[in-house]
Amino acid sequence: MREIEELLRLPSPAPKPQSLACDGGVLWMGSRETRRLYEIDRATWTLRGETDAPHTPWGATVVGDELRVIAGADDGDRFVHRFVPGRGFQKRDTFMAPDGTGSQLGWDGDVLYISQWYNRRIVGVDGAGAVLNTIEVPHGICGQVVVDGRFYLVTTDDEANGPYWITRVDARGDAGIVDAIAEDVAAVPFPARALAFDGERFWTNHREANEIVAFTV
Repeated sequence: MREIEELLRLPSPAPKPQSLACDGGVLWMGSRETRRLYEIDRATWTLRGETDAPHTPWGATVVGDELRVIAGADDGDRFVHRFVPGRGFQKRDTFMAPDGTGSQLGWDGDVLYISQWYNRRIVGVDGAGAVLNTIEVPHGICGQVVVDGRFYLVTTDDEANGPYWITRVDARGDAGIVDAIAEDVAAVPFPARALAFDGERFWTNHREANEIVAFTV
């Protein structure tokens, strides 16, 4: 299996970059160490702004003109929060993730999806957090983005030692726990966290190196 093709490797504006979401020319990054959300201009790689997150921002995704961010303590329940650029995190519309667990988010234009790393599944939820469907996957999930109706995931079976992969999951038309088609399409040569897509390139974090990486598959 071929490795991903790295295009850019850039310094993170804060240590331990954990979550990523791409919105046009902006890359949103959440830091595990500072527990803050950062707005990065992709063209100039400059910081436009930053704000405190409710807790550690494990995962994020763009939903229209807003973000959804899943946050919580390492050993506590995880909650999905609504973030409005220019206004910050909103107290309303917060809900607990199913089973109190989840680390990455994805949005397909209609449904919000929460990945549960150790349960090896993706859970679709409504605006109140009620489960709509569940998609089983073959590996633990540490990054998620929806591209052209398919899930692209960063996955691993061994968090400490790897290997790590980009796994593509096609679950279109599925309405419950159905046999989705999953395929490992590329190897990732470092312990990646998060996954975003800007229309041309994927982005992920090399968290322990404090770097953000753009790549193609």
